[in-house]
Amino acid sequence: MQKIAPVWKWIFLLTLAIGAIVLAFHFDGAVRHWIAQHPNRTAKEVMRNVSHYGDWPEHVIAGLLVIAIAAMRRSKRWVHIGLTMIIACALAGIAARGIKIATGRARPSVKHELGWNGLRFNSKYNSFPSGHTAATTAFFGVLFFANRRLALALLPIPLAIAFSRMYVAAHYLSDVVAAAVLGIFCAWLCARWRPPPIGNRQS
Repeated sequence: MQKIAPVWKWIFLLTLAIGAIVLAFHFDGAVRHWIAQHPNRTAKEVMRNVSHYGDWPEHVIAGLLVIAIAAMRRSKRWVHIGLTMIIACALAGIAARGIKIATGRARPSVKHELGWNGLRFNSKYNSFPSGHTAATTAFFGVLFFANRRLALALLPIPLAIAFSRMYVAAHYLSDVVAAAVLGIFCAWLCARWRPPPIGNRQS
């Protein structure tokens, strides 16, 4: 079977990403309605904690922990992985922040929906995309490119963070999906530019 040319791979992936975002916009209202119709005090408190502890500082701490453990075990490969995870997380967070300010989309929690308002620095109008989701997707995305088994085992963490942002009325489904696409791209970019050293395969 003939291999797909790189250009067609990029076209396919781009189409897939755009399709996912468009579909997410279509279901924004339905997902928001479902969450509003299924309130649960315990679940909301749990999701608030997930959101609170799922921000970029906690990811940086986790990345530094990976680097520290790798350094103690003298694994240059995992030192590179930990460093790349932090860089990808930061890159995605900065990119998401810039887009948030530029688009000015009102959050679901804003009672009077104003839609897209252009340049806004007020956090109430910084909904698109989700910074939490972009950062966590980039962080764990690098891990996926380095060790798929471990990344899949930890997949519930970024999924929970992404869902929590919708559950606490901070973001719409489209905010989360677009952020995930951004995070995956940043993870791929950083993993490609900073590959683990070939000479050291320690785990």
